[in-house]
This record gives sequence, C-alpha cells and structure tokens, in this order.
Amino acid sequence: MQGTDTHTGIRKYISLTRPHTLTAGFIPVLVGTASVLLFSSIRWDMFFAMLIATLLIQSATNMFNEYFDYKKGLDSAESVGIAGAIVRNGMSPAAVMNIAVAFYIIAGLIGIYITVNSSFWVIIVGAISMAVGYFYTGGPYPISWTPFGEIFAGFFMGTVIIMITFFIHTGTLHYFPLMMSIPVAITIGLLNMANNIRDRKKDKESGRRTFVILVGKPVAVITTTLLLAFAYGFIGWIALFKPYGSVFMLLVFLSLPIFIKTVRLMWKGSTPKELIPAMASMGKLNTIFGLLLTIGLTLNGLTGI
Repeated sequence: MQGTDTHTGIRKYISLTRPHTLTAGFIPVLVGTASVLLFSSIRWDMFFAMLIATLLIQSATNMFNEYFDYKKGLDSAESVGIAGAIVRNGMSPAAVMNIAVAFYIIAGLIGIYITVNSSFWVIIVGAISMAVGYFYTGGPYPISWTPFGEIFAGFFMGTVIIMITFFIHTGTLHYFPLMMSIPVAITIGLLNMANNIRDRKKDKESGRRTFVILVGKPVAVITTTLLLAFAYGFIGWIALFKPYGSVFMLLVFLSLPIFIKTVRLMWKGSTPKELIPAMASMGKLNTIFGLLLTIGLTLNGLTGI
C-alpha cells in the first residue's frame, strides 16, 4: 500500500504541513497588510513576522490533526486527504507532536517580538488563537467534531488574523479591514466545509457531529453556494458604494469560474476519492480569491482610486 503516496526524506516533513491548506495561513496576512495602505505605511518586519508565525501555527494545527486522528483510530493507509506521516511514511506519533509543539514555540517567540513592537494585547489574542488551533482536533471535545468547526476556522484564521495584521502596522483598529475579513473568513470556513463534505461518511461513523453530517450533503453544498455568492456580492457592494471601496476590488470577480467549477464538483462527487477535485478546487478558489482581493486593495491603497 506504500506506492506513490509514500514520501521519504524531506518530502514527508513537507507533506506533514499539508501545503495545500497553508493558503488559509498566508492569504489573511496579505489581505490585512494590503488593507493598511489606505491608512498607513507597511512595517515590513511586522509583515514577515506575522506571515511566518501564521504559517507555523497553521502547519502545527495540521500536525495536531494528524496526531489526534491517528490516536483516535480515524486514519489508515487508505485514508484520503491526510498527510499520512504516521500511517504511510513511518513517522512516530511522538515525532509529529514534537514538531507541532516546536512550531508553536517558535511562533510564540515571534509573537513576543510582535508584541514588544506593538501592543500587549497581541500576545493575548495570539495565545487564544493558538489554543483554538490545538483544541480544534485536540482535547476531550474537539471543535472539529462539532457543527461549529467552519465558524471557528473562518473567524480565527480569517477575521482575527486580518485584524491583528492591520493593528500591528497601524496601532489602531478600523471597520474597513473587518469588512475585508468577512469574505476571506467565508472562503476559509468553506475550505473546511469541503473537507467535511468529502469525509462525511467516515466522520459520521467515528461519532462526529459536523454541520455537514447534521444537514446532509445537498444542504451543505447549497450553503456553500449561497455563502460564496454572498462573498462576491459583499465585495461588489463595498467596491461600488462604500467609503474606502474601489473598482480595483472587483478583480475578485475574475475567480468566478473557479467558484462555479467548485460547486459543480461538489454536486457531482460522492465518495471521498471523487470529492478530492472539489476539495482542491475550493483551495484554489480560496487562494485566487484572496490574491485578487490583495491586488485590488494594493492598487486602491497606492492610487486612491
């Protein structure tokens, strides 16, 4: 069963971070930083510190997921959508946990640097976010086992990171980055929704009570469609009618074909293997949507148009 899924050497460590999910780590930092340009100049040390810390936390969260799912007997060599560090690549559970903890420690040290150069509140909010990352799959009542996984993921990885990023550059909070965080939080939450749609049968057997399991696949796909449609409409409304809006923000509409493709793949697929393309497409949408929004915000900040 090792075959082509087995990674060795440095590749198994890279796969452990689940690179395809790391877009949820760097997109909010980019959007938050681009939002700064309308109000202040970018502090590049803060940008890189925040980016590295966020990617470390996201990677560690993926490792916690790998560790706890293995410990609970949810992962096997045949499982789809996992890093497979333990069940395929021969890494010990302890090694996976140790790397995750090391990543958290490094992120914490970077967080102290950011705090010293901004505000004490940053370390408080950062510590809460890191705790959520751990308890998402760890602890006696993992968040990912509840109907609220998508909400927690979207809020903390999207809204909270964007607001922290904006704050460490400007020293203030503002409603504009908060509004920009809403569509980003939606796409990040729906990245989790796509994962839960793919894994719904296995999750149900394991005792999980995710939103997808409670409402069923058709309603989950309809919910995904409506939320994505809202995200586009929300950006369009801000771009055309609200203060600080810009026609450049309408660049996000270039990602509409990916939105349509993602929903079609979700409807079409049934088994975990059939839904892998839908999961990949949702990840691509999250990335392209976020990058286009970042470009639009950057052009807005540089030109004032």
